[in-house]
Amino acid sequence: MIALVALIAATSAFAELQNVVVGGELRIRGNWHSSEWSVDGLTNRNPLFQPPWTPSTAPFINPLGGLRWSVGQLPFRPTGNIFGSYDFDSAGSSHSFVEQRTLLNVRADFTNEVSAFIELDSYDWWGEDFRSDYISGNDFRGIDNVNLYQAYIQAEEMWGFPLRLRVGRQELQFGSEWLVGNNNTGSYFQGLSFDAIRLDYTTDVFSVAAFGSKLAERSPIEEDGDIDFYGVYASWLGIEDMTIDAYYLYLRDAIDYGNDTYGLFNWTLNEILEGAFGVDNYGVTNLHTIGLRGAGTFGAFDYEAEVAYQFGDADSIGIGFRTGAYGSDDAEFDNIGANLELGYTFDMQYSPRVYVGAAYFEGNDDRDISFGQWLAAQFWPYYEPKASVSFNRLFSDWEYSEVLENSDLSNAIILRAGVSAMVTEKIELLLAGSYYMADEPFQAPPSFRFLGMRIPWLPAASFWTRENDDSLGWELALYGTYNYSEDLSFQVGYAHLFVNDGLKDGNFISNNGLGFMGGTSNDDADYLFVETKIAF
Repeated sequence: MIALVALIAATSAFAELQNVVVGGELRIRGNWHSSEWSVDGLTNRNPLFQPPWTPSTAPFINPLGGLRWSVGQLPFRPTGNIFGSYDFDSAGSSHSFVEQRTLLNVRADFTNEVSAFIELDSYDWWGEDFRSDYISGNDFRGIDNVNLYQAYIQAEEMWGFPLRLRVGRQELQFGSEWLVGNNNTGSYFQGLSFDAIRLDYTTDVFSVAAFGSKLAERSPIEEDGDIDFYGVYASWLGIEDMTIDAYYLYLRDAIDYGNDTYGLFNWTLNEILEGAFGVDNYGVTNLHTIGLRGAGTFGAFDYEAEVAYQFGDADSIGIGFRTGAYGSDDAEFDNIGANLELGYTFDMQYSPRVYVGAAYFEGNDDRDISFGQWLAAQFWPYYEPKASVSFNRLFSDWEYSEVLENSDLSNAIILRAGVSAMVTEKIELLLAGSYYMADEPFQAPPSFRFLGMRIPWLPAASFWTRENDDSLGWELALYGTYNYSEDLSFQVGYAHLFVNDGLKDGNFISNNGLGFMGGTSNDDADYLFVETKIAF
């Protein structure tokens, strides 16, 4: 990598500036969530009452060192996302905000097929940076949140070959952006760029892209404690109107997340026995993803199909599944994901298009325990639970629901259908419907509700569970897009989620299957947005 950087630096030294282009984009979106949106603490999102119920069933003094609290089930990141979540109870309050993203970029073209690209962006919510207090009349400086979004050097046709090198902060977008995209879909469109080196070899028949990127730098805190993301993405265009892609993605997380040893004592004997029984030994997380994709058109038909398999060590997830002193240090990725869409466009007025689609993100929920496991957790000081690892969406730009996700839905089965039409030359309407199921439902303790809180009948017996409903609900959405000009567009959308018992009782489907999505009731949810965008 250092050699490639030196090469491009040497090449640019002989280049002369030929052309400078300034561009940018302004995107503004107003969002409204119905009263089912919740950020209060008197719901099942309160960690004290968050399923699965996690009371201490028995304090147990470990004679080898440490105070053990044996609990039945403990999920990883149980309290949802930082923006709040739906509790599907119309007694709550509505939630609305306006988000705005501003981008400004400059591209400088040099001789010898060399160019440089720099882009700044700012993502804000209206009202975040207002600089005056109307009560006192005092003005103050706003928060500085302008970021360097992209900045890279690029060389084309290197050594006379169809070879392109790009070095620096850049977006990475592959295929339909099902696994690697730029976070520019739906709401919360903050954008996503990578500090990376990318090399592309492109011909009329095939192309190959290889990249290496740095997601987190821990030096000098840890000598080998970074998060790195690598990949190779190949496309074949040998068949007319068809693209066949094959890829390999590798994410390596070497951050030392620590160990589980804690308590009143920390004896060397305890550490020796931990090693003997193979617990408390967290290693590097290695997430490997291999996949195939086919997309194109055949007459009036269009299609998109992709399947991926993930494998590798998942220690960074396993450490979060503690039922006592220890988490799972042998957690592994072993999941399949798939996406399919088939459309047909009629050759008639309005050019109507109908489509059907499906998606599958394999889930794994081992949060329930048997009576034997419960008993072992009481008396075996080195009891190690099982982690629940579902398909990881990586950096997806696909959003299957306006209510349930922001490209992080997993442990789920999704069925989709819709119809769109150009009602005028500039106005397009889309009606879309989706049905959602949990792939592996959560085994919940039988409970009752009190003041919006879910309380188990017998908290000490955490092995007593029942399977929640796997039917999450239906979502019906209507969108309208008005392309005022080539640069300016307006869009409005409305979605209604019909809530089924799988959402009322709750399942782990958000945050790549690590976050709990459940409510205190089964009231339907609504979402409305209005957006405008201009690019230049």
